[in-house]
Amino acid sequence: MFENVRADYQAHGRKWGAQGFWVMLVYRFGRWRYGIRPAILRKPFSFLYKVMFKLVQVVAGVELPCEVTVGKNFVIDHFGGIVISGYARFGDNCRIRTGVVVGLSRVEDPCAPVFGNNVDIGAGAKVLGRVTVGDNVLIGANSVVTRDVPSDSIAVGLPAVVKPRRQPAPSSQAS
Repeated sequence: MFENVRADYQAHGRKWGAQGFWVMLVYRFGRWRYGIRPAILRKPFSFLYKVMFKLVQVVAGVELPCEVTVGKNFVIDHFGGIVISGYARFGDNCRIRTGVVVGLSRVEDPCAPVFGNNVDIGAGAKVLGRVTVGDNVLIGANSVVTRDVPSDSIAVGLPAVVKPRRQPAPSSQAS
């Protein structure tokens, strides 16, 4: 747990006051408590987690349940209005901003999006349902994604239109 907390601290710019870091602290604590055995010893830690989860939800406006699978360097860039389903999964180096919703498209189908590595989700974006987002993807602000997004793409608009990312121009070297 402490290695993950150190990495989260680094990912949030080494700022103890970053509310995204607070959210990650509570998230890491919630994941850590599952390892406490026997279950009777875990009960007070679970109660503490639920109180901290609600506090962070009210103060920071971020709902990141400990059931979510989060990779390394997960950054909550701007807090407020962020809701993430417990069924969601994120790869490494993902970044989310204010107003992002990652969740179910229908209550009858409890399956939330799965994100690859290096995914950047813009402010106000909604990613809903049985969706797979590949690696190196940008999701534009206020976009609504309800279909798969392949790797190396950009998803923008309502509903989101997927476009390939521009590759950086090869550097030309004179011989």
